[in-house]
Amino acid sequence: MLRLLAPALLLATAATAQPIPADRLRAATTADTARNEALLERLVNQNSGTLNAPGVKAVGDIMRAELEPLGFQVRWVDMSAAKRSGHLIATKRGGKRGKRLLLIGHLDTVFEPSSPFQRYSREGTRATGPGIGDDKGGLVVIVGALRAMRAAGTLKAADITVVLTGDEERPGQPTATARADLIAAGKQADAALEYENVASEGGRDFATIARRSGSAWQLTVTGRTGHSSGVFNRSLGFGAIYETARILDTFRRELIEQHATFNVGLVAGGTPAAIDASGTAVTATGKTNIVASTTIARGDLRTLTPEQDARLRARMGTIVADNLPGTSAKLEFYDTTPPVAPTDGNRALLATLNAVNVELGLPEMPEFDPDKRGAADSGFVAADVAVLGGLGAVGGGAHADGEWIDLSSLPRQALRSAALIGRLAAQPRGRRP
Repeated sequence: MLRLLAPALLLATAATAQPIPADRLRAATTADTARNEALLERLVNQNSGTLNAPGVKAVGDIMRAELEPLGFQVRWVDMSAAKRSGHLIATKRGGKRGKRLLLIGHLDTVFEPSSPFQRYSREGTRATGPGIGDDKGGLVVIVGALRAMRAAGTLKAADITVVLTGDEERPGQPTATARADLIAAGKQADAALEYENVASEGGRDFATIARRSGSAWQLTVTGRTGHSSGVFNRSLGFGAIYETARILDTFRRELIEQHATFNVGLVAGGTPAAIDASGTAVTATGKTNIVASTTIARGDLRTLTPEQDARLRARMGTIVADNLPGTSAKLEFYDTTPPVAPTDGNRALLATLNAVNVELGLPEMPEFDPDKRGAADSGFVAADVAVLGGLGAVGGGAHADGEWIDLSSLPRQALRSAALIGRLAAQPRGRRP
């Protein structure tokens, strides 16, 4: 359901807040258009596939060169312990009264050096390139907003931490190590803003106040093997493949509910079957006249709230435990990204954004359907701080050749963020946005 705040509430909110220096911010974002597009091209042309550790670090170096002149203290956090490159963390302390803000983006892309899709190209206002929207357009929006704030005089008093992870697309393990710095930053913040692509449909921008989780599961089923003439009897039972079919079909029939999905992306059965260490390739051998001994299935689970996630996991476990004769099954979960549940705090952030939109003469932004959004790093801080996501560029085709953004959205999104960050930074620390 799309929700808009009443205009009277937005106007009342704006009337009690410090006026936005809209003209100065707009002039600054406009003046930086060519510079920001050039930055985007440099970022895109530097490959930073998640497993390309030097490439991820190189993108971090580009961002360091943008943030340090704006007064940020920048450090690189090595993540070799999680088998990843690292994260860039930049901090700028303002006064002691305004809200402490956390800006979240990521340096990596899904396009490794082996991908044929490697370079930036442009036709009119449409630009394409690997990771151009996810998330290099978002990085440019962050820089553009902060530069505009400096030009307008609103950056100096702002207390801001920027966390740019180097493995958002394929988080390192253990997650507790890979996301420790981001989680710690979330615990210290009063509001978090996340810079994945802005949701846009029919020429209208939407706000992201909720995202579903992303976790993986693996089902391993074993059965008694033997000649197929004995299948279903007391000696052999039903075999691993029939038991796997029962489990997966019961998932389909009994678990479907709003905001939840449980895809099966990989499955193999035979005598034997095995899965590789990465969890991305399965092998199986067998014959038509042999009852299968092993089946392996792997998939993902996406939920909107921690409560929904816990409930579905428990129900999946119950289904898996109710085995056909002669079989046994084991279900394992691998956590990746927690959900951003729709909370009052998130909606309060959206109310502030829409008050800012009114003052800037920009359209108000309704809530976007969370079922249409993937997981993001903002999920790791959502339990501790109010989150507003999807503040990056307008674009599409993420994770595919031809990924694109609308370049005309960069100054608009930088303007929105500059005004929003300035407004939040002027609010009392520790209160709802």
